[in-house]
Amino acid sequence: MIDLKLLQKEFDHVSAQLQRKGVTAETMAGIKEKNEALKKAKAAFESAQADQNAMSKLFGVYKREGKDIAELKAKVDANKILVAQLQEAQRQAEEALTSLIMAVPNIPDASVPDGKDEEDNVEIKKVLRPKDFSYTPKEHWELAETTGWIDFERGVKIAKSRFSVAFDMGARIERALINFMLDFNRKRGFMEVSVPQLVNRKALEGTGQLPKFEDDLYVTTDGMYLIPTAEVPLTNLYQDEIIPEKELPIKMTGYTSCFRKEAGAAGRDTRGIIRQHQFHKVELVTIAKPDESDAIFEEMVSCASDLLTALELPHRLVKLCTGDLGFSAAYTVDLEVWLPGQNTYREISSVSNTRDFQARRAKIRSKIEKKNTLLHTLNGSSLAVGRTIVAIMENYQNEDGTVNIPEVLKPYLGM
Repeated sequence: MIDLKLLQKEFDHVSAQLQRKGVTAETMAGIKEKNEALKKAKAAFESAQADQNAMSKLFGVYKREGKDIAELKAKVDANKILVAQLQEAQRQAEEALTSLIMAVPNIPDASVPDGKDEEDNVEIKKVLRPKDFSYTPKEHWELAETTGWIDFERGVKIAKSRFSVAFDMGARIERALINFMLDFNRKRGFMEVSVPQLVNRKALEGTGQLPKFEDDLYVTTDGMYLIPTAEVPLTNLYQDEIIPEKELPIKMTGYTSCFRKEAGAAGRDTRGIIRQHQFHKVELVTIAKPDESDAIFEEMVSCASDLLTALELPHRLVKLCTGDLGFSAAYTVDLEVWLPGQNTYREISSVSNTRDFQARRAKIRSKIEKKNTLLHTLNGSSLAVGRTIVAIMENYQNEDGTVNIPEVLKPYLGM
């Protein structure tokens, strides 16, 4: 959640930055109206409270001077009722503003380039050179047929579209990748954590998926939600806590399945496993002091990039523009892996610094220099397992439709 005090102090500046991220002028006008209503309600409450304090002090004066306090007492009692009414009006005004603000995205950093969509993202660098094929490389769904690694029809049969089943070596590579990624991240200083894959509403509000993205989430009959990413449970492990400064930064990695309705992706990537309703992912999450988050962000980007390099998968780093930036992110770098079958780079990891946006929503703080301070939260894919399998299949394919195994995975496969 954006800082209400900053909004009240620098409304025009905050408004301009949010409009860079797609927030409409009408929405900002509504926020301004609610903000002004809160300021008036607060001023009225504080004025009545000041009157109450001033009148209460007169009791001693009246007694010393022998004056009748009946009239004063009547005024104090009447004003006490008014104070309670104005306090409730302030609470309601604050609740109305907060409700509106909860659906407003994070303020983008000044360094984030302006743009409408992914076409306006800015390439930072390329890592590894794509292989030159002497034949036309196949796409992963074609290779799935020759290898038998992935069965799309059976996934649809037991669930529905955008589900698949991994068989034999496909399933083994999936498991090998998860273990390889977790081991790799652990060696980089990220503590392995196993978390629930069902969470409550408060957790999703804390990381920003709710209330805005309710339509993309799977909810159970008792009000629990299947997680869209491990970012949600990992970050919310520390909701409503004041973390000792000596424990910072908290660097975590975890594997979970992820569940998304993909409500806004109709017609996109309908073939293959690029965009599934259920997929596996290894995540990186860090909770850090504000002055450390930029350096840790670079560590997390390097960790994901080095994972791809270890797998010998060509990729590039891309800085997201305002139009492609996620709801909670202040800035993001995507890692896009080269897919020769598609002859393009596709996102395989997204690393974001949310600054104190999620920490304010989830109340994640630390006492720094004797002051309760909101911390910064960072998250990143490390990596999306299904998309990594796609990249391996397409980059390691042979002309006869077989697929070689990356050297770093062979020990995990007993090869």
